[in-house]
Amino acid sequence: MEQMNTIVTLLTIAVVLLSVVIIALLVTVTVVLIKVRQVVDNINATTSNLAHATEWLNPAKVFSEIVGAFRKLRK
Repeated sequence: MEQMNTIVTLLTIAVVLLSVVIIALLVTVTVVLIKVRQVVDNINATTSNLAHATEWLNPAKVFSEIVGAFRKLRK
């Protein structure tokens, strides 16, 4: 009977430890996913800004803006 109590106590400790480990892993995975999401958002913003900058620096766009500026000055 005493062995049974020892076995139950050890199994209870094992279950509690495993539960703590599983909760810690879930929290860690959630934090990592949040950080990855923030990095992806920053990368998306950077690539969007870069796309807008390269679009504006297109030679045809630059010349058309210069011509438009001179036309506005004449009026």
